[in-house]
Amino acid sequence: MRAGRTAESFPPADEDYFHDMDGGIALSPDEVKGRNMWLVWSGGNDRFWDVLTNYSFGTFDLLKTISSAPGLKYSRDNRWEYFGVVNEPCFEKAKGPDPKHFGLWLDQRIPNCGTPDPFSDPAKYPGVEIGARGHGVVPVGSYYGEPTGIVGLRLFPNPAFDEAARKKWDAKRFYSDPSYYQSKDLIRPYRVGMACGFCHIGPSPIHPPADPDHPAWADLNSTVGSQYFWFDRVFVWSADPSNFVFQLLHSYRPGSLDTSLVSSDSIVNPRTMNAVYDLQDRMGQALRYGREPLAGGELNNKQFNDFFKDSPLNAFYQAPLVNTPRVLKDASDSVGVLGALNRVYINIGLFSEEWMKHFLTFTGGKPLTPIEIATAERNSSYWRATEAQTLYMAEFLLQAGRPDKLADAPGGSAYLTNDTSILDRGRTVFAERCGRCHSSKLPAPLQGMQTPNSEACNGPNYLDCWNKYWAWTKTEDFKSKMRAIVQQPDFLDHNYLSSEFRIPVTLLRTNACSPLATNAIAGNVWDNFSSHGYKSLPSVGEITVKDPFTGADLTYQMPAGGRGYTRPPSLISLWSTGPYLLNNTLGDFNASPSVAARMESFQSGIEQLLWPEKRAVDSVLGDKGVGLIDRTTATSYLSAPPGYLPDALVALRKPLGWLLPRFFDSAGGVRIGPVPKGTPIGLLGDLYIVSEKKDIGSEIANLWNVFSVASRAKRDLAALPADADEETVRQVFGPLARDLYGLSKCPDYVVNRGHYFGTDRVSGEPGLSDADKRALIEFLKTL
Repeated sequence: MRAGRTAESFPPADEDYFHDMDGGIALSPDEVKGRNMWLVWSGGNDRFWDVLTNYSFGTFDLLKTISSAPGLKYSRDNRWEYFGVVNEPCFEKAKGPDPKHFGLWLDQRIPNCGTPDPFSDPAKYPGVEIGARGHGVVPVGSYYGEPTGIVGLRLFPNPAFDEAARKKWDAKRFYSDPSYYQSKDLIRPYRVGMACGFCHIGPSPIHPPADPDHPAWADLNSTVGSQYFWFDRVFVWSADPSNFVFQLLHSYRPGSLDTSLVSSDSIVNPRTMNAVYDLQDRMGQALRYGREPLAGGELNNKQFNDFFKDSPLNAFYQAPLVNTPRVLKDASDSVGVLGALNRVYINIGLFSEEWMKHFLTFTGGKPLTPIEIATAERNSSYWRATEAQTLYMAEFLLQAGRPDKLADAPGGSAYLTNDTSILDRGRTVFAERCGRCHSSKLPAPLQGMQTPNSEACNGPNYLDCWNKYWAWTKTEDFKSKMRAIVQQPDFLDHNYLSSEFRIPVTLLRTNACSPLATNAIAGNVWDNFSSHGYKSLPSVGEITVKDPFTGADLTYQMPAGGRGYTRPPSLISLWSTGPYLLNNTLGDFNASPSVAARMESFQSGIEQLLWPEKRAVDSVLGDKGVGLIDRTTATSYLSAPPGYLPDALVALRKPLGWLLPRFFDSAGGVRIGPVPKGTPIGLLGDLYIVSEKKDIGSEIANLWNVFSVASRAKRDLAALPADADEETVRQVFGPLARDLYGLSKCPDYVVNRGHYFGTDRVSGEPGLSDADKRALIEFLKTL
């Protein structure tokens, strides 16, 4: 807006550049625009990702991620193995510094290879002329940027890179000299923007690349999810184990990330990146059971009715009720499919000028406030342009997100049984134990969940509805009807393979940190993007967690207001999506996207799901029956290089160094610690210093607790000798750790627990025999 650009000045790209992707599916012109938006539109978020370099104290730098300079741990040659990101076809590794890009080591397009990238054309897609852009030092460029050699990341001229910045720029030192690149004052010549596809594109399960570092477009799928993505290495480019931030992010398994990392809710909550399968049938499920009441700012979300006068899609919204799928694991983005998609763009940096005012980046520590759609409507051309084009993206996802069948994969039939008796038994087991949560074809009417006004089951009365439904699923009446449905030859046709119901964590028993997420509750940052029905959900009651020091059982009362629930994932193409659980903790990760490697992950993951005794146990408390707790792998520190410290802190370095011994390191940077090897990640990652209770008594009590813990940490850690060995550090840190646990916003540290259905760990239902489990596995391979 400051540059005089309106939403209408950002028309969608219409070139079918990616036509070989997604199995070569035929797309309409509008669906082509939607795929282009998914893969190249970043909506001005290059500003956001540039700012994050400073907020992360330089641990994060996308301009380094896209480079292949000598001395880095990675280059285009091993990006797949190291980062799990997708190299763009028709590019090659930089052979030297690029004089056209101020000496950066960036991928180069191979001459005469395919069609040149059409989105970087500044004549058709003129960029935003502001600051230094177009004034001699850097070009204006395109509003889609130019390709980086990594699909989903685009390169933009930095408007702050003026003549003074150019004179100070030294590309060689940018790669080699920490005293140069670890500075908050460094202005880089380019910024990197991110499209949705960066976290959702991956190798096709049924047409995998022979070499994942050198894929062809035909080897790639836009909607399978980046299940090989190493977020810790992307976010901490140096991958330094002594940095606690790296240790925190290292607890994110490949293919998972915490969408509340930036707008921090002070909960370690890595969740898998969703594959988008069978959205058409998912929308049908939303019509049946996904009705949500909206109120207040929630009503400002765009709906299909805003784009069509007469369309079947208008049936999904009759104000103030919307029928919606639920995309996030905790089913919180419940305002309609367009609103859910638009929220993603804000979360990856669109209109960051406003969004970042509502929280303290990364650290948390103050109450979060809502980013309001009405504010974005008034003040962001990028937001309005995104709103206007999300419909195209929805149309693309409706068309492209098709199942990948093992039978269609090269060599896939060798993994499928021809024994019809085993498959028939597997269908029966699925009908009796799995279909109630993992099928969109269910007996009608559903006892409990299907009422004349189904929105009554998506609010304060939800548990009453759910408990009636769950009790019915244990009866022969339900099971016989479900068996008849599953035995139909067309059972898998147009079946989303998820009910999309909200499953109470008291029943699911998976790690509670995901359903404890707070970003979408009333008055929080995503308030406008979660329904009134979500915000009025009742408490699921008490859960049992393991004491991370003794292994003893502890109880925790789950709060009301939206938290406490998880939607069941779709089982479409289950064979290709291992490891499992909402955080990828069940099964062996294999970096190869081959069919054989996927089947190894599938087999190990599904066995750990059905035989819980095969799951990993904690390295410290495993002999006490405690599952896997993520712990630090080395002694680590919370660090900030001197170049990133605020000027006021630098000015006070000497008196602060006297008051807080060992607060500064020998180079003059901040170094807080040590945190001993083997410390549960959650002790610091889940640390919450702001009381959720707003009465003055609770706030004072919480502040006193935080002050007491901080004082003890200062005293005990400062008393450590500089050459203290690991055992001494651990002994000093031990009592402090117990205090830190008392300030945990999520007290559940066991990450691979839960989903015990079909085993003898579910009360009221006998466990399946080994033969039944094996038969079920054979049926699951066919999904």
